[in-house]
Amino acid sequence: MIAQVREIWRHPIKSHGRERVEQVTLTEGAALPWDRRWAVAHDQSRFDPELPGWQPCREFTRCAQSAALQAIQTQTDEADGRLTLTHPDRPALSIDPDDPADALRFIDWARPLSNPDRALPARLVRAPDVAMTDSDYPSISLINMASHAAVEAQLGHAISPLRWRGNILFDGFAPWAEMSWPGKRLRLGAVEIEVVEPIRRCMATTANPETGVRDADTLKALNDGFGHQDCGVYARVIRGGPLAQGDEIEVLN
Repeated sequence: MIAQVREIWRHPIKSHGRERVEQVTLTEGAALPWDRRWAVAHDQSRFDPELPGWQPCREFTRCAQSAALQAIQTQTDEADGRLTLTHPDRPALSIDPDDPADALRFIDWARPLSNPDRALPARLVRAPDVAMTDSDYPSISLINMASHAAVEAQLGHAISPLRWRGNILFDGFAPWAEMSWPGKRLRLGAVEIEVVEPIRRCMATTANPETGVRDADTLKALNDGFGHQDCGVYARVIRGGPLAQGDEIEVLN
């Protein structure tokens, strides 16, 4: 079986939506285009857009605390920078995230989806030239569909791979083969990446991406079945270029 890219996903607002794309152009040292470009600072956040560089996840509202956020989907109009967001429990909303009035409309839209017992969404924010990735470096995340299938087998039922909120879903490698990849380079089509580390999973993955309801104990399945709490890997882009669904993947070293 040829290893290949199965799906490509981006998440324009961190923890608040996802969309599938057929192809992208990756840039050396950068995250996926439009991925985690914005984030939602909560009412206790110390996020400061004037500070350079990455800021930690604790400053933002996330699916780990508010499971309903997992079910948000987005559609991006790259020409005018507008996002359309949908959720099974909310009316569709179209916004320009950089417009202050639209940003306030988004906060009003997202607040009913947030856990009232946790810090609530307060500001839609953006750090210039920095993606709001979960890692403290610009990363793309890769999910091995064979490892995902192993988690399904441990659970005893199917779950959506979108729980992992990965950028690139791929087929063709053995389960957990990616756990040996940190430090190695991979070629994906015309792109080269260096795998940095496995992704340690949190409560966000227990929520169904279609309903936003916690309905699978993915963390217990990982720990009991495989002795770790990891699924997927983070990587850096070291040679940019176009990437599309169906592109072949090769481990270089």
